[in-house]
Amino acid sequence: MTTITRKILMALSGFFLLFFLLQHFSINFLSVASPQAFNEVSQFMGTNPLVQYVLQPVLIFGIIFHFVMAFVLELQNSAARPVKYFSKSNTGGTAVSKNMLISGVTILLFLALHMYDFWWHEMSVKYINGDLSGLNEQGGFRYHEELVAKFQNIVRVVIYIAAFTFLGLHTNHGFQSSFQSVGINHPKYTPVIKSIGFLYSVFIPVGFSLIAIYHYLFN
Repeated sequence: MTTITRKILMALSGFFLLFFLLQHFSINFLSVASPQAFNEVSQFMGTNPLVQYVLQPVLIFGIIFHFVMAFVLELQNSAARPVKYFSKSNTGGTAVSKNMLISGVTILLFLALHMYDFWWHEMSVKYINGDLSGLNEQGGFRYHEELVAKFQNIVRVVIYIAAFTFLGLHTNHGFQSSFQSVGINHPKYTPVIKSIGFLYSVFIPVGFSLIAIYHYLFN
């Protein structure tokens, strides 16, 4: 597999993950706008065979593939440099672009926490305990109350906000570079792509952060 092919595949996996983040945010926003709707959508997503046995594995593969390609490309770039950079301040590019791997690792660690908080719990309840009902002991759906309970810990809220900040920095640069990787780089369209990437990289992290803050303050 050539370096160009790896870059294109990583860009395509990045686009897929950006779409997933938007979809994930829209569902989480329901926890603020309508707890009942959030519960119903969560139950549907958590028991739908297409989501559980097709889309979920594809998502997990996409995350792993994206980060593996990032590490491989970083190793290739490092090996291709004849000498180590003396100073990062004079190598060109922004601080974010020079530290995409660091922000990526930070996001990966956050994903591990997030999956422990929510995904592993769901897998345990549904497929180890065999409870697909989605109900709590009182007979109502449990998803909203479980989400709220996670965000009653200020330390967890701060960790989430910090992680979303790194996510915003990562996606802001990654959005534009993904288009360049697939050959889209034009004086007329690149500024528009940059603007869309900036808006996305602000909207998604701020939106997720506000959801966490809302549940900490008002629930």
